Amino acid sequence: MKVGMAVKEVAELLAAHDVPEPTREASLLVGLSIKKDRTYLIAHPEYELTRDERTLLDEYARRRAGREPYQYISGVQEFYGLPFEVTPAVLIPRPETEILVERAVEILSKKPAAAVSFCDVGVGSACISVAILCNNETLRSVGVDISPAALEIAKRNAVKHQVIDRLELLVSDVYSAIGEKSFDLIVSNPPYVPQLDIPTLQPEVRDFEPHTSLSDGASGVSIIERIIDGAPALLKPGGGLLIEMGFDQASRVEKMFDLSLWTAPKFLSDLQGIPRVVHADMRLNTENDGSMRLGK
Repeated sequence: MKVGMAVKEVAELLAAHDVPEPTREASLLVGLSIKKDRTYLIAHPEYELTRDERTLLDEYARRRAGREPYQYISGVQEFYGLPFEVTPAVLIPRPETEILVERAVEILSKKPAAAVSFCDVGVGSACISVAILCNNETLRSVGVDISPAALEIAKRNAVKHQVIDRLELLVSDVYSAIGEKSFDLIVSNPPYVPQLDIPTLQPEVRDFEPHTSLSDGASGVSIIERIIDGAPALLKPGGGLLIEMGFDQASRVEKMFDLSLWTAPKFLSDLQGIPRVVHADMRLNTENDGSMRLGK
């Protein structure tokens, strides 16, 4: 079977199972099966799939028709210009999370070069930590996650991008395992989908991505509140906090900041104009004496 016919047949199968953009997805699956990109498919419509390639394609098409995300089938997702291994143990990196990375890179670039560090709460695939570390060779990071399986993926991605010597990975429920460390910045893409919204998500998300990484099992903001409450004990004076959040959570999140400790929070919007990331800094006159260890 030639690639053109293969794309047509797979697209028809995917369309029958309500997969969005079935022709585009079919091209991706055919390309994955023959280890070529979409440009090659367009330039070589006469290419004939081998028996092994057709067997692979049949498997991939069956999985995608079952609404398994393409990223889990390929095992890779690009984020901030870098390829990351992804499995069902971790969330698939989203473009909107790059907003957080861009601001983190900007903030950390202004810090004195010596001993600058940040903490990534809910490190997952380590896409945030690795992207930041790859943009500044002097930084160090601690990445925490409640899932040992996620940390294995994080470790592999850190090794792949040669930043593992600057990224310490810990099994931790928010800040519970961090100890007495202090940071210039805390970043997080926490579980923020309300539990009631899980059944309404796309099948690719609802049925395949890890629910513990999607939702706090409640209203969607309980872990965000723990991160905010516990951050003052771990941040240096003037240190910052960046948290990704849901599309309708800005007003609730804003109220979580004690303005005697924090500067007024600012909100960074995504391409749809939705407040997506909150940024606040510790006030310089706040003393970190260990008495503020809250929300662990």
